[in-house]
Amino acid sequence: MIDKIDQAKLLNFIKSKVGDNDEVEEIYQETLISAYESLGRFSGRSTIFTWLVSIARHEIGDYYRKRKIKIFLFSHLPWLENLATEALGPEQELLKKELQTRVIRVMGEIREEYRQVLKLKYYEGFSVLEIAQKLNENTKTIESRLFRARVSFAKTFTADRG
Repeated sequence: MIDKIDQAKLLNFIKSKVGDNDEVEEIYQETLISAYESLGRFSGRSTIFTWLVSIARHEIGDYYRKRKIKIFLFSHLPWLENLATEALGPEQELLKKELQTRVIRVMGEIREEYRQVLKLKYYEGFSVLEIAQKLNENTKTIESRLFRARVSFAKTFTADRG
């Protein structure tokens, strides 16, 4: 179906869009699986490579949507991550919105210092060191605060019945 040159070009295309090598390989495999499953729908109006790039673009989009939700809302809370995974399906869009609203409400209920480090870590994507520098604290203080913030968030989230 795909020759070695097109395989290399496809892999390079995915690498140019996604930085994490493990994720690149995963997206590459998902692209090939999707292509195989939909081979009967390939019309031949484009080259196989162009068709594969189109499929890869969809897989990359899926990757970034899932990644954004995981990083922003559910890092270090595995039970919430499972809920997010369920919420990604189109039939679960309403559940996803309700969950996002609930997370925002819970963030408003926890202590400001906890909300601040959670936002810096998961919304802004700062490392512990960057947060420590930004807040003029040492890294151990920030690690401890992040731990307490996660615990506070989890307890409040569990108690919130929305």
